[in-house]
Amino acid sequence: MSADWLRLHRRSYAASAVMSLALVVPLTTVLTKALLDRAVAPPLVAAADAGAAVLIVIGVVVYDVLRLRATAYRITGDRVELRTGIMVREHRSIPRDRVRTVDVTASPVRRALGLAVVRLGTGERAGADRAELTLDPVGRAEADRLRRVLLHLEAAGEPPAPIAELSWAWLRFAPLTVWALAGGAALVGVANRALDLLGVDPLDIGADAGLWERLTALPLWLLVPLLLAVNLAAGTAGALLLFAESWWRYRLDREPNGTLRLRRGMLTTRSLTLSERRLRGVELSEPLPLRWGGGARVKAIVAGLSTGGENETERADTLTPPVPLAVARLVAGEVSPGDRPALSSHPRAARARRLRWAAFTVVFLAGAVAVCDWRIAWVPWWAWFVPAVAVPVAALFAADAYRALGHALGPRHLIFRSGSAVRRAIALDRAGVIGWNFRQSVFQRRSGLVTLVAATAAGSGSYSLHDAAENAAVALADGAVPGLLAPFRASAGREEIVTRS
Repeated sequence: MSADWLRLHRRSYAASAVMSLALVVPLTTVLTKALLDRAVAPPLVAAADAGAAVLIVIGVVVYDVLRLRATAYRITGDRVELRTGIMVREHRSIPRDRVRTVDVTASPVRRALGLAVVRLGTGERAGADRAELTLDPVGRAEADRLRRVLLHLEAAGEPPAPIAELSWAWLRFAPLTVWALAGGAALVGVANRALDLLGVDPLDIGADAGLWERLTALPLWLLVPLLLAVNLAAGTAGALLLFAESWWRYRLDREPNGTLRLRRGMLTTRSLTLSERRLRGVELSEPLPLRWGGGARVKAIVAGLSTGGENETERADTLTPPVPLAVARLVAGEVSPGDRPALSSHPRAARARRLRWAAFTVVFLAGAVAVCDWRIAWVPWWAWFVPAVAVPVAALFAADAYRALGHALGPRHLIFRSGSAVRRAIALDRAGVIGWNFRQSVFQRRSGLVTLVAATAAGSGSYSLHDAAENAAVALADGAVPGLLAPFRASAGREEIVTRS
């Protein structure tokens, strides 16, 4: 293909000018407040605000002009090259066969201008500084061309039926995420910050309306549930809106030439294409509220996919929104096919360990209440109900955590399952395991248990099987990668690290 150097799209100037307005509002608000505090005449304040706004927009656009003039890329027959840098020039070059993912995103401003940001995931460790090349921005047609060329989709025909497609019935799972609990507080924080930038004190608004007097007049037993209900209602509304924005037009396809393509998004659209050659398994995640509602998420275990710093909804390795458990299992089976044998249970010593941890938690709570009761006079008598109620709750969680433990060895996959607050089932490709780590604490050694850690160059880098019997863990590791542990079987009770080149 042509080896000519290509430039980023010039409509980036317009996008930068529009997006710079997000800086104009807070900065001019601060400037206005400072000038009014110094008794500057309103006409001069307005002129200063207008001048500051113009300078901000011009500064951002000038920087973008310099950035685009210094940036160029090209794709040759075997390499992808990118030149960047205003003050310090940088020239990066990677083999085309190292491109593992192509992530195309478009914010509302870029969508309106026909632009997109293309991130090319490379073969480096996920989360590393050099884990991807970013072209910000290119035209939408150029973004689709890059995706097809770099993933060898030039001859691709129409994709078959999707693996999964959005069903609005899944919206019922949105309130069963952490956003329903924390979203209300987050919305209050954002609103408070926005009002603060505008020079408005929410406490003054509440005082003028007599809101605080009414709230403080309520008894504590009524005030706390009321605030929790308001937080839950706001969080639920936020969770529903976040689900709709993030997963609008969601579709997961298997394309010809061995790739998976995920598309979603209402305001900010996202198209992520993964090479199945880089797929090392799948993870079925069931946070407790979602599990109570019969839902789960599916995540891909992919080599070289950068996900650092993103929340659960926006992580690049998340293949589905919260969906019914049956749908999640079907998607996991389609994405990483293979027989899933029944899981083997763990010895009773593993249950005893969890019950001991539950007892320790209750004792700790009782001790904390006792210390507070001794040192703080206003601790209410009903505080002693906390450790009392914790006894059955901790026991139930311990029993649930033990029931979650399981492992199996299939023709293709090594399967781990564990967790109570977040139950995770990992189906890891046996061919993707590059090493083993056997860990034993003093207490595990006395109980004949061991934690088996499978190392892989994908996903989080390692996946753990907790509190398995020593012989079962060694047999599982030896069966998953035959012959690797043969010289070490006699050392299964000690910590050993084995790495395969």
